[in-house]
Amino acid sequence: MSVDLYKARVRAPQAARPIVFAFHGTGGDESQLFALADQLVPGAGIVSPRGDVSEFGAARFFKRTAEGVYDMDDLARATDKMITFVEAYRAKNPGHQVYALGYSNGANILASVFLKRPDLFDRTAMLHPLVPWQPEDNPALAGRKVLISAGQRDPITPWHMTQTLISWLTEQGADVETEVHDGGHELRNSELTALQSFFSD
Repeated sequence: MSVDLYKARVRAPQAARPIVFAFHGTGGDESQLFALADQLVPGAGIVSPRGDVSEFGAARFFKRTAEGVYDMDDLARATDKMITFVEAYRAKNPGHQVYALGYSNGANILASVFLKRPDLFDRTAMLHPLVPWQPEDNPALAGRKVLISAGQRDPITPWHMTQTLISWLTEQGADVETEVHDGGHELRNSELTALQSFFSD
């Protein structure tokens, strides 16, 4: 079954509550963001997959050849696989809204899926994403609710690249919210507050 494509920690949603997909960062696992998703959207269903690529023992969702240098063939593989996985859970839970959040490598696979299939998610939160390729225009991005957070001194996700993604999504007509702090790759309380507001308004 397509819901078994990834090892995942899963909880079914309560009536009329959304499903939240939670995508961990490099070296994380299916439990890294599970409690956060539960805190952000009480009563939600949660689907938190573990990346199927090992980088010296650290779980990731796709391969890379260096920091910020992606194996684009493997990213394409991972994107199509994740689309199938998300589609399967949507089909299993008709009538429920679908939210997604991802941090670092999890934000990157989420970005790739979202840019190709924005219809899969009602709200999408990318925490410190890195999109080092030029996305193709997608009219289906218009009106989509997106939150992007970043650190202006992030050594992993350069701020200027995040700015480029924000500008591009805005040009596509997406409804983009941002939360930017003066730190690095760490998640700060201001980002958690922004997430809480984004998923609850």
